[in-house]
Amino acid sequence: MEAMESIIQRYQHKGVSLVEAGVTRHRSIFNGLKALAGDQPNSKLSKPEVVIIHDAVRPFVEEDVLLKVVTAAKEHGAAGAIRPLVSTVLSPSADGCLDHSLERARHRASEMPQAFLFDVIYKAYQQCSDYDLDFGTECLQLALKYGQTKAKLVEGSPDLWKVTYKRDLYAAESIIKERISQQICVVMVTKKDEELTGLLEEMLTHEINDVKVTSGALYDAGRDLQQIILEQCYNFVCVHVMNFDFQETQKLLSMLEESNLSILYPVVVVSVHFFYYKSVPFDQKMENQMRIREFAMEVKKRNILLYGLLVCFPQDEMKLQESLRQGATIIAALIKERKSGLVGQLLVV
Repeated sequence: MEAMESIIQRYQHKGVSLVEAGVTRHRSIFNGLKALAGDQPNSKLSKPEVVIIHDAVRPFVEEDVLLKVVTAAKEHGAAGAIRPLVSTVLSPSADGCLDHSLERARHRASEMPQAFLFDVIYKAYQQCSDYDLDFGTECLQLALKYGQTKAKLVEGSPDLWKVTYKRDLYAAESIIKERISQQICVVMVTKKDEELTGLLEEMLTHEINDVKVTSGALYDAGRDLQQIILEQCYNFVCVHVMNFDFQETQKLLSMLEESNLSILYPVVVVSVHFFYYKSVPFDQKMENQMRIREFAMEVKKRNILLYGLLVCFPQDEMKLQESLRQGATIIAALIKERKSGLVGQLLVV
């Protein structure tokens, strides 16, 4: 309980009530249902019409699946997500030999979430035996056995897989990185930066599949940026043209820190500086390398990953396009990989 309370506090979750677990899955669920029933001493919860039961080890459930099972539960009394079987199920005999196999095409794998009219599932748990509570695993079966309620089966998505083994954590991390890389906000520092910003946006759409690239402006009091942050965009590219000043990037970093957006996932900020090829003195480049490293180490404590990118381009338009393409490739890699080892580096194209 203490561990869960610390997680809720750390990640600022709202509307969460904790209930002591039981020794088995069904006993844990029963404890949760008792808390929702509103008939327990000191209970502050009210009985819902529909209750959803879900596994924490399936973290990628989509809202549309929740909506489908709830809608079906309202009509049928119970509903659950299912997926096609990917392996044939065998039934062994007592001596460990094959007794029979199930026809895979006729059967489905039970997944979560599942939804129930509250009275249906609560009464089923109140009636079920100790054997069911200690050894059962299927809530839909309890609703059928004790409530005579035949659940509606709803096709689930491939993302409902369980994080079961250590290797699954790496797959889960990869999915999270992919999902939070699908939106990028390209931030303009001044109105005159629009042309280069537009070209960079176009290049980024070719670098990341299905990416949504939006633009925001710091010069307009950042009002549109505030809305983009509220929509939980985790990637920002701050564009400076012929300008090595990090003051505007600092404004963006301050907005992100105030929003607490980075509590759940790391936010990537790439400070991009466009200069004509021979107009950047070496000593100024080194000075700004130190400055961006200093900023980066500070905001990294708040889960914001700051990178610097210097794009040196010639006045030739064809070569400008190539410089932009190379810059977009680096930005896409930083966003997709989110490597902390490159934080604070001033990369040069």
